[in-house]
Amino acid sequence: MTRHVLLTGAGGFVGSHMLHRILEDTDWRVTCPVTLRHHGNSDRLAPYLEGRPDWSSRVRTFLCDLSCPIPATAEIGPVDYVLNVASESHVDRSITNPAPFVRNNVELMLSLLEFARQAQPEVLLHMGTDEEYGPAYGDYKHREWDTVLPSNPYSASKAAQSALATAWWRTYQLPVMLTRTMNLISPCQDREKYVPTVIRKVLAEETVQIHASPDGVPGSRHWIDAREFAGAWLHLLEHAPVQHHPEHDRPTMYHVVGEERSNLEIAQTIADLLGKPLKYELVSFHASRPGHDLRYALDGSKLADLGWTPRRPLEETLRDIVDWYVQRPAWLGTEATGATA
Repeated sequence: MTRHVLLTGAGGFVGSHMLHRILEDTDWRVTCPVTLRHHGNSDRLAPYLEGRPDWSSRVRTFLCDLSCPIPATAEIGPVDYVLNVASESHVDRSITNPAPFVRNNVELMLSLLEFARQAQPEVLLHMGTDEEYGPAYGDYKHREWDTVLPSNPYSASKAAQSALATAWWRTYQLPVMLTRTMNLISPCQDREKYVPTVIRKVLAEETVQIHASPDGVPGSRHWIDAREFAGAWLHLLEHAPVQHHPEHDRPTMYHVVGEERSNLEIAQTIADLLGKPLKYELVSFHASRPGHDLRYALDGSKLADLGWTPRRPLEETLRDIVDWYVQRPAWLGTEATGATA
């Protein structure tokens, strides 16, 4: 059955991969409100649409900054699914200038929830983050609906989005489904992020700063390909039941989880793939980045029990990403930054 999807963030990193996966795996029509204000890039969309009339005919884009209400003149029409990927996502920028960062993420969520309240889709699927829970200590992995304790403005703004979605689910019976996921990596990621930064610095034989505890233990994350994440969302739309209020006390939530590696292991793997030595220094995360957490971790067993796990190992994903950036140096830029995970 052909579906009509409203997809946010299609000009961004994760949203562009979501669009590609929809076009590749379904016959759905996709409407995309786009703006290039928040690190959007039309070059992420061009490879999927240029020379592919069978795909481009199914995609409609319109200029819309979601921090403002979606205008009625957009004439979107009936929508089956609302997929929300759009958000500001860089922790360092949220710390440097928190007010506009948080305001944007909260206001875009309000705009989308109010649109969905009128459109009445079958499901509004919203992308959250592991950072909403705050740090995971020892070997613990957060489970769905654990206590939320965000540590920085970015994670607080994402927790606010999830809370707003839950409130609209309860108050207005909006069919909300929530996911929380880990560090997303893939081709087309902005150069301010960790993996492109490490690739750029290793190629330039510069020192990579890696956050660590005061006693020198590197931070760690779970890492997942954005293309795998898109596949997980399609799996959820097909197989996950939407919980409704008042029959249930909370919306459906799933964790989309990759493999755990320390930031140093990721940097070393990238250097090995490039055939170059890794120059690095461990930097105390408390001193260099207030609000930074040494480790995040999610339990992904609920989604695995639903029949989804990533299709390929992390090392294979990293090899693909490194090759992509080496062939497209413009995506790495020329300025050296201290971006860390």
